[in-house]
Amino acid sequence: MVENVFKHLSLLAFDVMRLTVWLVLLVAIFVPLERLFTLRPARIWRAQTGVDLCWYFLNSLLPAVIIALPLSLLAGVLHGADPGGFYSSVARLPFWIKVLLMLAVNDLGAYWYHRASHAHPVLWRFHAIHHSAEHIDWLVNTRAHPVDLVFTRLSGLVPVYLLGLAQVTGGRLDPGVAVITIFGTIWTFFIHANIRWRLGPVEWLISSPAFHHWHHTNDEHRDRNFASVFPVIDRIFGTAWLPRHWPTVYGIDAKVPPTLGGQLTEPLGMSRGKEDKRE
Repeated sequence: MVENVFKHLSLLAFDVMRLTVWLVLLVAIFVPLERLFTLRPARIWRAQTGVDLCWYFLNSLLPAVIIALPLSLLAGVLHGADPGGFYSSVARLPFWIKVLLMLAVNDLGAYWYHRASHAHPVLWRFHAIHHSAEHIDWLVNTRAHPVDLVFTRLSGLVPVYLLGLAQVTGGRLDPGVAVITIFGTIWTFFIHANIRWRLGPVEWLISSPAFHHWHHTNDEHRDRNFASVFPVIDRIFGTAWLPRHWPTVYGIDAKVPPTLGGQLTEPLGMSRGKEDKRE
């Protein structure tokens, strides 16, 4: 038993070290960008930076552990299945095509859960933690309740596995899923960044900081731009909003606890719905 405990602690220590290296790289990329191309002047270390750093480590470890079980169960159910040879045909697709399809399917699935999390009071309790930031920068990407993250990721990944675009074999992560996870993580840091970049006509093909900043607005244009990667999804379903100017106000009307513990536990005990929080 002692050996098992030591093994788990060693693995945890390794994960923390790995995440620390990633954090250093992210800081090296985004801090200079936000200094050189600042949208709104802000200090590097703001009031909630310490809390968001805690969210970074927690959300890099906990949700992945939680979603591993349902994905493994799904893989077990699908094991050996090949309805009409469909899965065999998908498996023969070139890797790069499968990755592009994974990105699209994952973003579409996550879009619908994301949209639901703004509409359903219970889901909003958890998602509101992410929207509570009144200043948007790259690190705000990490501020999210684990419950919200788990359901967001499952809503995107379950369709990917159901369509046979990814497989779970030997307990190892599908290479395509690894690619879209790394890309998606880096891209969501980018679209939260406090930088004034506009991508011109490309903004309607792939999300930009401007596109996602409007998702965080706290004015009459809120509840728009739910897609993380492909804005065309919002255009198709009527939720896109991307004017030439930038939003002037972020956050939510309700007060959110300033501590990690408060932000983690408050959604579990809320009795008010979304209407109380925003009006």
